[in-house]
Amino acid sequence: MGIITVATTPQSELHDLDADGDDAVRREAGSGESSRASRHWWDRNADEYQDEHGEFLGDDRFTWCPEGLDEADARLLGEVAGKDVLELGAGAAQCSRWLAGRGARPVALDISHRQLQHSRRIDLGRGTAPVAVVQADAAVLPFADASFDLACSAYGAVPFSADTAALMREVHRVLRPGGRWVFSVTHPIRWAFPDEPGVEGLTAVASYFDRTPYVEEDEQGRATYVEHHRTLGDRVRELVAAGFRLVDLVEPEWPAGLEQEWGGWSPLRGRLIPGTAVFVTERG
Repeated sequence: MGIITVATTPQSELHDLDADGDDAVRREAGSGESSRASRHWWDRNADEYQDEHGEFLGDDRFTWCPEGLDEADARLLGEVAGKDVLELGAGAAQCSRWLAGRGARPVALDISHRQLQHSRRIDLGRGTAPVAVVQADAAVLPFADASFDLACSAYGAVPFSADTAALMREVHRVLRPGGRWVFSVTHPIRWAFPDEPGVEGLTAVASYFDRTPYVEEDEQGRATYVEHHRTLGDRVRELVAAGFRLVDLVEPEWPAGLEQEWGGWSPLRGRLIPGTAVFVTERG
């Protein structure tokens, strides 16, 4: 699917240690540093991520978020049969595989070669035609203008890009007029709260308006993981400036009966504050 990237999410504490022992800080990180960190992090952690979350993601399921909002029910992309679809931050291409099963012609793009190898592993295991995959940075798309009818991303690419205004312009460029661009990200309000599933994650301890990136760095100060924050207003302005029209902003509620915790996502937090924002837009 469009990969749900919640294995590591923003922390409110300025100096902490992540699970790998890297120092977690808030500091500036540009496009080059962010891109390198994302590629290396996902190449290094793809196996563990797919092992841990593969059952939830499925081989050909299109779910937008940990709350379990599926495209089969939400239909945020509209009709997909016969459409050329670009998936950004595709991971093992679960979403693209679902799209292909509904008659679309998807291309799954990810910055991580190892994640795309998992896509091929799934295709081989199923004995089905392989999903078309491309390794590239979502902010510099290797496609001609007006190549796709639809574009989508489920927790992929957008939070890891230092220049999401450029990313939005790139998506606009490769879409045909009237094409939809739908993407989900961690709800921006979560940046004000500690990334904890329990009661400690219910008290705001940081400014929602602080756009300083969350960075994990090694002993030499090199970024090993970077995630960027934008407010809801920032996202809307980026989209409008790129030439998109906002059709809907979906904030999935935590469903009754879902007791699974996933990182900072939990029934406790999900019933009180939104965890996901899904932007539904159309190209002008």
